Amino acid sequence: MTNYKSDLLRLLDERGYIHQMTDAEGLDALAAKQIVPGYIGFDATAPSLHVGSLVQIMMLRRLQQTGHKPVVLMGGGTTRIGDPTGRDESRKMLSDETIAANIASIFSIFQQFLTFGDGPTDAVMVDNQDWLGKLGYIELLQEVGTHFTINRMMTFDSVKLRLDREQPMTLSNSIT
Repeated sequence: MTNYKSDLLRLLDERGYIHQMTDAEGLDALAAKQIVPGYIGFDATAPSLHVGSLVQIMMLRRLQQTGHKPVVLMGGGTTRIGDPTGRDESRKMLSDETIAANIASIFSIFQQFLTFGDGPTDAVMVDNQDWLGKLGYIELLQEVGTHFTINRMMTFDSVKLRLDREQPMTLSNSIT
């Protein structure tokens, strides 16, 4: 156990949340002198969360319990993409109404663990659809992205070369 100055890191350490950390000293000093916001993103593909989200939810709770600001980031925009889930098939496309209902249901779950409001350490829930929806990004990925599978892109020599060279690659420079 390390001698942390902030209540946040002391509690997280006591509860076994810390395994590795980048700039622990800097975060500890910051958390000891001011309110630190912290966010975790959640998917909106279902009306509830699974038990695998419990550690993240409790992390936000511990953040608030020690005087800091939890931010629940809902993926209302990214849920509209229909990206693969690691299963054998792509995620089903959900309607805007279903996604909104899922977010509302998930919010009720978070209300059991966090205090929401306008105060400096009150939790807030934000939806990435609020900014992604203005960019046209979701529509591009829905309409164009589905025609370019990773499997197909991997057959292009230009894509293989960039990957071999560890060069950055974007959708626009990988489909040419």
